[in-house]
Parts: sequence; C-alpha cells; structure tokens
Amino acid sequence: MNAKLQFEDLSFEHWHGGVRAKLLKSFYFDIESKSLEEIGPYEFDEHSITFSEVSESKAKQKFTFLLEKHFPLLRNIYTKKPAIYIHRNSGIPLIGCQSFGLIDRNTSIIEVRPVTGCNLNCVYCSVDEGLSTSKILDFIVEKDYLVQEFKKLVDLKNCSRIEAHIGTQGDPTLYGPLVELVRDLRSVSQVKEVVMDTNGMLLTEKIIDDLAEAGMTRINLSINAMDPLLAKKIAGYGKYDVEHAKKIAAYAAKKMTLLIAPVLVGAMNKEEIRKIVLFAKEIGAKVGIQNFLNYKHGRNPVKQMAWEDFYAFLKQLEEETGMKLLLTKEDFKITYTQKLPKPFKKGEAIEAEIICSGRLPGETLCKAQERCIIVSDNKKKEGKIMVRIDRSKHNIFRGHAI
Repeated sequence: MNAKLQFEDLSFEHWHGGVRAKLLKSFYFDIESKSLEEIGPYEFDEHSITFSEVSESKAKQKFTFLLEKHFPLLRNIYTKKPAIYIHRNSGIPLIGCQSFGLIDRNTSIIEVRPVTGCNLNCVYCSVDEGLSTSKILDFIVEKDYLVQEFKKLVDLKNCSRIEAHIGTQGDPTLYGPLVELVRDLRSVSQVKEVVMDTNGMLLTEKIIDDLAEAGMTRINLSINAMDPLLAKKIAGYGKYDVEHAKKIAAYAAKKMTLLIAPVLVGAMNKEEIRKIVLFAKEIGAKVGIQNFLNYKHGRNPVKQMAWEDFYAFLKQLEEETGMKLLLTKEDFKITYTQKLPKPFKKGEAIEAEIICSGRLPGETLCKAQERCIIVSDNKKKEGKIMVRIDRSKHNIFRGHAI
C-alpha cells in the first residue's frame, strides 16, 4: 500500500536531518525524518512525497497536520528571517499594509506586492530591505488569493485601462509563481499593462521569455553604475554582477519595453548616470532616473539632492544624450480613478484583532473591517485591542494601541 501526495507550491530536497520543504521556491522549513517516519516509510522527489504501509487518506491527514505544525517555522531562503504565508484561509487582509498585498493610490496603477525580502543590500534602500535588514519578519502571499482580491479591486475602480505593477519591499523575482501571477493578472480584461521592478540578478533569458509569453509588458530594471566595483558597492553585495544586468537588459529590450531605472545617489554615482543613459540608448531602452530621498527607516548614505538641482541635471543630460529623461504620468498613461473607500479615518479609535507580529521590532499586525493595520506600542500577543489610527492615506493604515 503506497500513498503518493503531490504538491504544486511545495517542493522537497534532502536536508541532513530529514527533508527540507520549500514553499514557492524562496521559503523553507525543515522536517525531521523521525516525524515523517511516524507516518510511514517514505521517499520523495521534487514535488511529491510517498509513504508506504499507510492508506492515502491516513497519510494525507497526518502529513497535513505535520505541515500545519511546521508552517510557523517558515523562513526566507535569502534573508533567513521567519516568514508568514498569507493565504485565503489565513484571515489576513491584503489591503492596509504597505509590505504585502495590494496598494491603490487612486490611479489606474494597482501595486501588487506578493513577497518581501531581497537578494541584494543596496546602500540607498528606502525601506532598509535586504541581507542586513533590521526587519524581523517576511511575508509571502498565495497567488490565487492575491489575484482574487486584485480582481475585486479592479471592478471597484471602474477603469478600462489598468496597470498591474508588481513591486515589492525587496525584489519580486524571489516569488516562485511569478510567471503564473503575471499570466493571471494579464487575463483580467481591464489590465493592459503588467510591469515589474527588479534588480535583475535572478533573471535569465528563459525567465524573460516566459514573462513575455505570460503577458508582461515592461520591466523596470535597476542599474546604478556601469563600473563593476562601484556597482557592487552600491548594491551592498560583493557578488552583484553588472555585466549580467547589462546582458539581461539587452535581451529584455528585445522582448518587451525596458526602462532602466537608476537611483542618483548624490556624488556616489553621478558620473555613472550618463554612461547608463547611453547604454540604454544603445539597446533601445527607456530611462527613468530616480532622485535618492532620505527616509526615516531607510538607509541614508548621502543627503538627498535638491529637486531643482536634480531636474537641472536631467535637463542637461537630455541635451547631451538626446534621450527623454524628464518623465511625467502622461508618459505612463496614468489616470485618476474612483477611490477605494476607507473604513476609518486618521484620529479615529477602533477595535482591532491581533494577527501576528509586524516587520519591525515592537510592531503588531492587526485587522478590522477587511483592512490590515500596523500597530505600535502594543503589549498583547492575541485577542482584540483598541487602536488610534495615525495614518490612513491610500488605505495604508498605521496606529498605536490605546
């Protein structure tokens, strides 16, 4: 009697104490052999595990219990941080927290954030993401749940031209079913553009082909220096390979719209920006230069450039290179749409249910009226608390316990 259990989102590989289960490629937990052998003698391949001497129903029941026991041990492969899997039955809303889910800023762009964590450690990161992050928790969202809630938001906005913008606090290429997510988003009739922000290090020509076939229309690729040593320094990672980024850029530009998006980090890479613009011109890519901004919780290696100086710099570069660099919302066909209603306002006191820890020490994630709320100054671990809303802009909610 053999019971073969197969999975789409889970894969299995050898771990010295038993089996390492990987969720959506970038997250994992380890299961000891002893726990598996209590179900029955077992063997496994990439997406299945087979137990002998036990019925399929009994094996499924016991292994499901084992998975539920181990899911709280989930970790991000890159950051090694504990992680939480957000799925349809998790009770965690996808609107309200800027780290994951969906963000609507009352325009034709819906931001889609399926995962947190980054494979680089950029010195300018506005959200302190990456290998040395001070964040204590990562999140990963079930694809079908994300698409389900995305469709609801699209219907509410009553807009015939939507851009699904896959951007994360980190890099979206860490998300295992990225191609499938793109395909599902593109299948929504109102979605005309699917765009992704990425550093490109995990992209290959095959992945770009798959993304293009699935319906991705633009990649915003971060390249911050053409000099290899400076590029590594800005990426905060000694294995960053700008030559790989350039190769991927040249290939992607043949498959879809490519926008190279360097961050001008003051004097650190100012001399490199012109080289980046000329490279983009050579391969037929667009350029969107970003001004580094100082953020309270970000990494701040330099002081941000004054906006008048930044725009003067772009204008000079435009004249020198013949490339359009002063971009506006019209260049991206952005329009304003119907607002997503906010269930509570800044200053309001509400009752909220505790869900889990937040991403920063001292934070708690709560929910109320189908919204997430990031709460500070909360000492309780479970149950309900009273929260004073401190921020409600764009349906992103922060508050403090009262």
